[in-house]
Amino acid sequence: MHVFVTGASGWIGSHTVDELLAAGHTVTGLARSDASAAALEGKGAAVLRGDLDDLDALHRGAADAEGVLHLANKHDWADPVATNAAERAAVETLAAALVGTDRPLVVASGVAGLAQGRPATESDDNPFVGPDSMRGGSENRGFDFVDQGVRAIAARFSPTTHGTGDHGFIAAIVAAAQRTGVSGYVGDGTNRWAAVHVTDAARLVRLGLEQAPAGTRLHAVTESGIPTRDIAEAIGAGLGLPVTSVDPADAEEHFGFIGRFFAMEMSATSDATRELLGWEPTGVGLLDDIAGGAYFPVRGA
Repeated sequence: MHVFVTGASGWIGSHTVDELLAAGHTVTGLARSDASAAALEGKGAAVLRGDLDDLDALHRGAADAEGVLHLANKHDWADPVATNAAERAAVETLAAALVGTDRPLVVASGVAGLAQGRPATESDDNPFVGPDSMRGGSENRGFDFVDQGVRAIAARFSPTTHGTGDHGFIAAIVAAAQRTGVSGYVGDGTNRWAAVHVTDAARLVRLGLEQAPAGTRLHAVTESGIPTRDIAEAIGAGLGLPVTSVDPADAEEHFGFIGRFFAMEMSATSDATRELLGWEPTGVGLLDDIAGGAYFPVRGA
């Protein structure tokens, strides 16, 4: 299959490109910089220059492909309105290029906000609908095209897709600990985060692209719920820092943008995903990844 990938040089996208190429697929990756283009070409992927605001490039890349993976997002925490608008427009453009083809479009999503008081499951509807909602309601917008002959699939990622080189949420929490001199958690630290290793997430995306029916929700979740206090304790142990509770009212001041997320319950399961695709994660767990040096040098090593 020839696959067009947005976010192809990003954290999840770069591992997914490796997974696709190893499985015998060909790849065209969207690249907005010379460095990203060179990295993709070095792997043996083709390059389409552009970004999420270049809707003509997105349409062209999707129209020329047999499958599309939309893994890019601006992640501009200072301007969520523009980020959400760009996400929605990108999904609409990619899907429009696939109308009537029955070709797959995998849209990156997340498990946050899907359920209250319990782990989210694949049967939970995404409550974010419309251009003003989280991610511009892109998961539901993608599913709008199922009746138009697009095999739309949602890949819902854990709040931490971890591994060596990750610059996402866990890296931000580590940076806050290094900056403040304490490894913090919010409140009593009993709220939980789902987690998945990046190599397992990449394999799941490939399997979903190849196998998942239209309208499927996939959960990239290995560990369903790790208490955030346990995460803080692992970081504290690794950095040799005290571990402390941070008042919810002070979370964003202490942690930065990540504070609003570190206070949230974001647990989820992946039982239906594993049964559907035969997906069996093999990567190391989050706490072992932290202890093993994925985010900072191991003390005494």
